[in-house]
Amino acid sequence: MVRTYNDKTRGSYYFYNLNTKVFRKLVEVSPWLNEEHMADMQAIKYEARDGLTIHGYLTLPKGVEAENLPVVVNPHGGPWARDVWGFNPEVQFLANRGYAVLQMNFRGSTGYGREFWEISFKEWGKSMQDDITDGVHWLIEQGIADSNRIGIYGGSYGGYATLAGLVFTPDLYACGVDYVGVSNIFTLLGSLPPYWEQYRQMFYEMVGHPEKDKELLQAVSPVFHADSIKAPLFIAQGANDPRVKKAESDQMVEALKKRGIDVPYMVKDNEGHGFRNEENRFDFYRAMEKFLAKHLGGRTIEKKE
Repeated sequence: MVRTYNDKTRGSYYFYNLNTKVFRKLVEVSPWLNEEHMADMQAIKYEARDGLTIHGYLTLPKGVEAENLPVVVNPHGGPWARDVWGFNPEVQFLANRGYAVLQMNFRGSTGYGREFWEISFKEWGKSMQDDITDGVHWLIEQGIADSNRIGIYGGSYGGYATLAGLVFTPDLYACGVDYVGVSNIFTLLGSLPPYWEQYRQMFYEMVGHPEKDKELLQAVSPVFHADSIKAPLFIAQGANDPRVKKAESDQMVEALKKRGIDVPYMVKDNEGHGFRNEENRFDFYRAMEKFLAKHLGGRTIEKKE
């Protein structure tokens, strides 16, 4: 069996018969997608403020000049995971609406060796966030980004990075979309189930201990610094999320609304840590599309009845 794919299609499955030497196509994974309509994802790299090389991917809207564009910065979840080159439906969705999409494998991302992973320990909201911020500044220096039209969107740890970006660099972003993101690291650590006990000890080493590192975790938990946020924020949350408790998002929304900040808040009662039901996913993407268009100037496509 041979599987093909690229950045503009989910590819196809082929079968090669070792006896007859016949090579034939079995099926296309997503035949409804036209590659000619999809945007190119290109590998990029830039230097962080401490000299560390950060690799990532930049997807530009199809058919437009790479100059002065609205941008959606899209840090990945995990955070001990990574973005890869290939077809990404969210990235294609955003590029289709007119946004350049910047993804970066900040320190702690996997695939770059043990040292690159370990230097992220206890660096949530600090050097890990700086890697994201430095990528935004790089994009501005390249002339690709309109510095007044930069948004940030992510889920889980990417949602945390979204909140941290709005809290710690409030003048950098025009808006943010937090999808099931961590706002309170104490709550996150407290929600780890008993059968994750070994993982809990790893979390204490990699993120911080709720008692020994209390000041650190207080300093980098966005919920305690909501008064620093200036930009509009859209939050999406599953009511039954076992990792990021709904109360975390509730607190953030309440704090911002008291200050007159625009905070659309989508809660789905039948979801957990990430939306799995198709109708909920459609609702979320439609709402995000309108939110980004309002604050970044991208386009929307009306729903066909």
